[in-house]
Amino acid sequence: MSDQMHHDVLAADRFRRSRGLWRLLALLAAVIAVLAVAGRFALPQFAAGERIARIVVSGTIATDASRSRAIEDLIEDDAVKAVVVTINSPGGTTAGGEELYEDLRRLSAAKPVVSTIDELGASAAYMTAIGTDRIFARRLSIVGSIGVLYQHVNAGKLLDTIGIDFDKVASGPLKAEPDFDEPLSGAPRASIAELVEDSFAWFVDIVAERRGLSRAEALALADGRIVTGRVGVEAGLIDAIGAQHEALDWLEAEHGIDPETPIVTVWPTEQNELHWIADLLGNSARTLLGFSGETPVMLDGLVSLWQVE
Repeated sequence: MSDQMHHDVLAADRFRRSRGLWRLLALLAAVIAVLAVAGRFALPQFAAGERIARIVVSGTIATDASRSRAIEDLIEDDAVKAVVVTINSPGGTTAGGEELYEDLRRLSAAKPVVSTIDELGASAAYMTAIGTDRIFARRLSIVGSIGVLYQHVNAGKLLDTIGIDFDKVASGPLKAEPDFDEPLSGAPRASIAELVEDSFAWFVDIVAERRGLSRAEALALADGRIVTGRVGVEAGLIDAIGAQHEALDWLEAEHGIDPETPIVTVWPTEQNELHWIADLLGNSARTLLGFSGETPVMLDGLVSLWQVE
């Protein structure tokens, strides 16, 4: 090959590499631009001036750092005159319920907080409700289910049938207990029972404190039963029958807040017309990482849930 031909081959190779690099840079620039536009329009558009904030608690409750930050922002925002917590949930993890309860108690120290229960406000969702200053529920809402649950599945007989055996080496007799191929009994059962009882005792104590009940009265209601909103009012678990309209009337009567004040949902943040762009990019990233489908909510072993799915 002559020097000229060799030079031409190298030049062509450099050109192809340069063209590929510029294409990659152009693609990255386009992605950044799309993300910037999506982020710009994804920002919540809050009403100017005074407003009432709405927090929506639905589905399974779990710990959520971004939710806690949103509540902390409400505490610092002087334009937010009150907060309405809208609840429709069967509960969730004990830690998630505790986190939300504590966050709402801090929020309540700064401004009025009222909750409304729609179809369901049970277990950790009821724990959430008692973190507010006033609880409204519909006559036929389902409330209560005060309690803590740990479920264990013993698949030992099934594994024996198909000929599978599990073994382990553990640093202590209660490490990773109970095994799913053994019954929940003996020391592992006693250990789990202590865990459940400790969480349950705290739940009963805050119900008694927040609802103005003696511990004995709260304990009598804490057998896991669910009741309607009407029965909840009679039992002292709920303050009054009502929904958002009644909650706004209460804010006006007790705190002088104009019921015509704009209401803005601050959690979860509302999606907009361009949310599909972020979803598309997010789904593509999850696919590249080997994930697919919706991200499940992982519950810890100890839950305060009306019914476990």
